[in-house]
Amino acid sequence: MYIGLLGPLRVDQSGVSIVPTASKPRKVLALLACRADRLVSVEALIEEVWGEHPPRSVQTTLQTYVLQLRGCIAAALGDQSPEDLPLGSKSVLATEPGGYLLDTQGGSLDSVEFEQLCRRGHRAMGGADYAAASTAFRQALDLWRGPALVDVQCGPLLEAEAHALEESRLSILGRRIEADLRLGRHHELVGELAGLSARYPLHEGLQAQLMIALYRSGRRSSALETYQRLRTVLSRELGLDPSPELRELQSALLDADPGLDLARSAAPGRLLRAI
Repeated sequence: MYIGLLGPLRVDQSGVSIVPTASKPRKVLALLACRADRLVSVEALIEEVWGEHPPRSVQTTLQTYVLQLRGCIAAALGDQSPEDLPLGSKSVLATEPGGYLLDTQGGSLDSVEFEQLCRRGHRAMGGADYAAASTAFRQALDLWRGPALVDVQCGPLLEAEAHALEESRLSILGRRIEADLRLGRHHELVGELAGLSARYPLHEGLQAQLMIALYRSGRRSSALETYQRLRTVLSRELGLDPSPELRELQSALLDADPGLDLARSAAPGRLLRAI
C-alpha cells in the first residue's frame, strides 16, 4: 500500500486508488491513513466525521462507510493470493477491539519519507555539511504535491494532522534556505524569500533570512525596509515589537557589521540566530 498525505489524499492498494469520492467515507479513510498501522478508535472516527452532533444511527452509518472502503479495497486486490491476505479486504482494513486499523502491509507513506529526509538534513546541518543538508531538505520538500489533505473536508482531528504537517513543511523550508544562505546562494534566494515574506508577513525567521539575503546581494536599504515593514505589521496585527534577535540584526545592518558577511558566518553565530 502507498499512502500520500502531502497534498491530495492518495491511498493506493496494489497500485489502484481506493479513495472514495463521497466526503464522509473519504474522511474515514484519511484518518485511518494518517494513523496507518495503528488502531483508530470508533470514538475518534465519530468525532472526526460528525463532531459533537452524531446521528442516532452513527454506529451503523460508520460500519456502512467501512464496508464501502472494504469494497474499494477488494476491487483493488482483485485475484490476489489469499495466502498474502487471508481475509482479503478485511486483512487490509481490519476490525479490532474498539476500532479499526489500516494495514499497509509494509507499504510506504510520503509523510514518513519526508521525516526521514528531514532527519538526514538535520544531521548534515549539525555536521556543517550544508550542501548535503540543502539536498536532503529539497528532496523532502519535493515530496509535497500541495497543501496537506487539500481535497479532504477535514474535521477537528484531521485539521490538527494537516496543520502539524504544514508547520513541519514551513520549518524545513526555513532550514533549507538557511543551508543555501550558508552556501552563498543569497542572489538566488532573494526572489523566493520576497514571495515567502509576502505570504507569511509575521514570520520573523523568513523576514530575517530575506534581510540577510538582500544585504549580501548589496541591497542594504531594501534589507532595512524589510525590517521596518515587519515592525509595522507586528505592531498593527499583534501589538508587538520585533524580537531581540531581529532588533540585533537591524543594528548589525545599520552598522554594516562584518559578522553578516558570508565568509565570517560559515558557522552559527550571534547574528544568525534569527534564521
